[in-house]
Amino acid sequence: MAKGEGAESGSAAGLLPTGILQAGERPVQVKKESKKKNQLSICNKLCYAVGGTPYQVTGCALGFFLQIYLLDVAQVDPFSASIILFVGRAWDAITDPLVGFCISKSPWTRLGRLMPWIIFSTPLAIIAYFLIWFVPDFQQGQTLWYLLFYCLFETLVTCFHVPYSALTMFISTEQSERDSATAYRMTVEVLGTVLGTAIQGQIVGQAHTPCVQDANASTVALEGVNRTQSTTSLRETQNAYLLAAGVIASIYVICAVILTLGVREQREPYETQQAKPMPFFRGLRLVMSHGPYIKLIAGFLFTSLAFMLVEGNFALFCTYTLGFRNEFQNLLLAIMFSATVTIPIWQWFLTRFGKKMAVYIGISSAVPFLILVALMESNLIVTYVVAVAAGISVAAAFLLPWSMLPDVIDDFHLKQPHIHGTEPIFFSFYVFFTKFASGVSLGISTLSLDFTGYQTRGCSQPARVKFTLKMLVTMAPIVLILIGLLLFKLYPIDEEKRRQNKKALQALREEASSSGCSDTDSTELARIL
Repeated sequence: MAKGEGAESGSAAGLLPTGILQAGERPVQVKKESKKKNQLSICNKLCYAVGGTPYQVTGCALGFFLQIYLLDVAQVDPFSASIILFVGRAWDAITDPLVGFCISKSPWTRLGRLMPWIIFSTPLAIIAYFLIWFVPDFQQGQTLWYLLFYCLFETLVTCFHVPYSALTMFISTEQSERDSATAYRMTVEVLGTVLGTAIQGQIVGQAHTPCVQDANASTVALEGVNRTQSTTSLRETQNAYLLAAGVIASIYVICAVILTLGVREQREPYETQQAKPMPFFRGLRLVMSHGPYIKLIAGFLFTSLAFMLVEGNFALFCTYTLGFRNEFQNLLLAIMFSATVTIPIWQWFLTRFGKKMAVYIGISSAVPFLILVALMESNLIVTYVVAVAAGISVAAAFLLPWSMLPDVIDDFHLKQPHIHGTEPIFFSFYVFFTKFASGVSLGISTLSLDFTGYQTRGCSQPARVKFTLKMLVTMAPIVLILIGLLLFKLYPIDEEKRRQNKKALQALREEASSSGCSDTDSTELARIL
């Protein structure tokens, strides 16, 4: 009898798949397979990181050079230039939540939900970028020309960058893998700023933008100088900007192709169980009521503004206040090269001492160097030393916001486990607040130069303009950094909280995976029987 039962059991066992027979062992197997699936190769991380280059290489060129290009090359008056810079940045900020809204409504395709946005926006973006650096023959509508193509490019690059930023949450569900990929990304992005600075700065630096020696000369004399002495030189400078734009556009395309071919989106196990997507405005309301997110935005809003204010006025500051007309592109290169080298150091620091400690040390380290720049006399060697040292702080400012934002999203998922698809909202509104405030600050800074008597194409500027540039590059950023660090004291996610969230999320994923496997096994067993 016992033998008969054993034979019957063995016979039944032979009919059942191994996966159903070993259902009790499946959770452990699922955990191992899930962890292995979520591990990223170095190649995957590099391909993902390269995707951040287009945004940084174009943003660096625009951030450092657009203001001086509009004033001294395109010869737009300071008031019109301030309108272009403010409206362009403000529109860029508005497009982030709009694109985030559209992405949240996008269905999953064979390429994913985010990749189609990256692919289709790329060719149009490079055309618009090239036209920003083109000086039209007509004078009457120049302001409208630059405003149109600046806003168009910012819209298209947002269609690239918002889905790319949100992709951080979909390349892996492992927090450590995402942090590692973010470190790769920030290293490559800072390298992208080095490329943008080197390409734009070195190519443009070879062409000497003509200036007017006597700012008080009569209009007739001024026109004579423009026609007879500087027309050829000015045209060479314009062609240099076009050449730099062409090289940067080529890099944009190459990086977009590498990203598309080397990265694949993954969906959360528990997300696939959701019946319908979260309505955008309900998701927005929940995101904006999430305390850690608001506190993170508040802290980094002011610190980001500080570095953007330096970025937007640095070329003019070096040219007119320090008197290094032919050296500012090399100073920029020194800053960005230093930042690239120190990104891995900050990644090690935040894993060893925590992200909040990295914020306090990294961001505040810029303050003494800004004070030194404000107090010292014009000295090229000292300026290079300060530039290299300032790059250390720039590296921290690049890495930390994007490394900490996924922690906030993880915390939100634990508090709202049945709500999914909000990642684009988190990323797009973080960028929205930063860009909008940046547009306001750049518009105000350019207007302040106009009020203090900035002279377009002047070889030198009045003392009031030099003093204003010094304040915009030194004292104003110091105040903004100190406010940001004070606000950051309120941010609640420390290393202990991160570890707790990681364990809780892992348990949620394992539960969802084992539940999905159990449902599949039950269906298969019923069909066989």
